[in-house]
Amino acid sequence: MAVGTMTATKPAEPTGELNCEIDVDNKPPTKRDLDKVAQLSVLDENGKPHTFKSLYSSDTKEASRVLIIFIRHFFCGNCQEYLRSLSTSITPNAIQALPTPTKVIVIGCGQPDLIPMYIKETQCPYPIYADPSKKLYAQLGMIRTLSLGTKSPEYMQYSMPSAVIRAIYQSLKAGRGAFRGGDYWQVGGEFLFEDGQVSWCHRMKNTRDHAEIPETRRQLGLDGAKPPLRKTFSSSIRRSSSQLQRRFSDRRKSWSRSRDRTEKSSPEGSMMEKVKEVKQEEEASERSSKEDAKPNGAATATNGS
Repeated sequence: MAVGTMTATKPAEPTGELNCEIDVDNKPPTKRDLDKVAQLSVLDENGKPHTFKSLYSSDTKEASRVLIIFIRHFFCGNCQEYLRSLSTSITPNAIQALPTPTKVIVIGCGQPDLIPMYIKETQCPYPIYADPSKKLYAQLGMIRTLSLGTKSPEYMQYSMPSAVIRAIYQSLKAGRGAFRGGDYWQVGGEFLFEDGQVSWCHRMKNTRDHAEIPETRRQLGLDGAKPPLRKTFSSSIRRSSSQLQRRFSDRRKSWSRSRDRTEKSSPEGSMMEKVKEVKQEEEASERSSKEDAKPNGAATATNGS
């Protein structure tokens, strides 16, 4: 299913196929397209509205280049994984070191009161806003689908079942907020604004199709090398397991030494030691007697002759 141009006024019809690849148009929106969405509102975590244009306008003195990342609902484990990896690989320090003033902004389709929870879960250092109306998603050509696609992205360092379980746990923990995370069908994308215009964009074809981190780094002018993997829960488990193995090995050695000392210090151990000593003395005495008997035998033989 192909997505039309940026002049679309409503979201594309959703597809429920879980492993299909959808043909999505990645043409940047035109100035005319941006004029249509400029005054649409996004909400900060306090529910305060801001015009979409105020986030990327070249009139602001903060930055002339803005990367705006549209995520899915606030409980999406795939998007959380993406932001964890992105926050580790594209740090605020790296952004500040770029020759062109740049900033990164995240927009989700859930309710703004869930933004603090989302920041806590992802450790995202960048501003996060909400577009619960999804008007920006629709006008900027982002589709609705539950398709997983056919390929697991590099930024996914948790397994798919693990991500799903984490999402369910978060939604249950949120209580009434579980139904305020946003449209589960809605997917997002990445839009790079330079001097008020979009120079590059990537629209998701499925629920785990954010632009890979190396590609995003290249678009920002960072080095094209593959960024280092972030620390994950599974790697911590492996390190802890290795440490436990070493500890148990040391503990077994300690127990063995302690057991030997205990056996020697116990009455039974002392008795065994004494038996060994007596046996050793008897064997020594027997060897000594045999050695003494040899000369005596030789002397007797001489006298007899």
